[in-house]
Amino acid sequence: MSAPADAFLGSAHSEPPSRRRIIAEILIVLGLSLGASAVYSVVSILNSLTLAKPLSSQTATLNGSLSNRQVFDFIYQFLAIFFDLVPVALVAFLLWQASRPHLARLGIDLRRPGRDTLLGLVLALAIGIPGIGVYLGSKAIGIGVTVVPSAIDTYWWTVPILVLSALRSAVQEEVIVIGYLFARLRDLRWTTWPIILAAAALRGSYHLYQGFGAFVGNFAMGVLFGWLYTRYGRVLPLVIAHFIIDTAIFVGYPWAASAFPGLFGVPH
Repeated sequence: MSAPADAFLGSAHSEPPSRRRIIAEILIVLGLSLGASAVYSVVSILNSLTLAKPLSSQTATLNGSLSNRQVFDFIYQFLAIFFDLVPVALVAFLLWQASRPHLARLGIDLRRPGRDTLLGLVLALAIGIPGIGVYLGSKAIGIGVTVVPSAIDTYWWTVPILVLSALRSAVQEEVIVIGYLFARLRDLRWTTWPIILAAAALRGSYHLYQGFGAFVGNFAMGVLFGWLYTRYGRVLPLVIAHFIIDTAIFVGYPWAASAFPGLFGVPH
């Protein structure tokens, strides 16, 4: 980045923002991103609970088609991913530091890619395998909906878009819910465990459209990720783990649901 840009960003953040300004900023960022998703998800679960049929008989679609015309489906899918990442750029701008690493307040630097990748792989395995059990268990006891995946053979670009969607989710959720929210709640003088639990509750809430099992599973994931972040201060391993998990869900789950429809209960 050029010196004038660094100077501009440095001057913009030379004075610490007031408490009211931080609260307003948090509400705006969340209102433009995952906070809005949480509101829609809460409304969705309320709608599902007030229907005549039980929750376990209902479905939620992952990465559904946005148009019945191939070219426009691709354009809509790509634009949705792109614009979902704009709030990530916003929080990077808000917490940018003139000194290196510029995004240290978000827990982002690229100094240990090998170690971060290895930790991400371990986390993905530690979370992903029990997550399957949580999903199947919540359906069995009637507190989860059947998740209907997008078919992976619809178009030639379907799998690449699903992988990009997984990357979008990983970057958006970990940078905003962990990196940004932890930084700003610390600015508000929150202590460690209230921050971890609040961020985990937010993470669980925007998955409520999938049922209460998804809330519990993602809340637990949020507690683990939050604790790891407070201990090590690095977001990249969390992004990698989340990306691997979501790629396995978006790409692997359609195959598993098709191969074992009785186990996953996905309607044809």
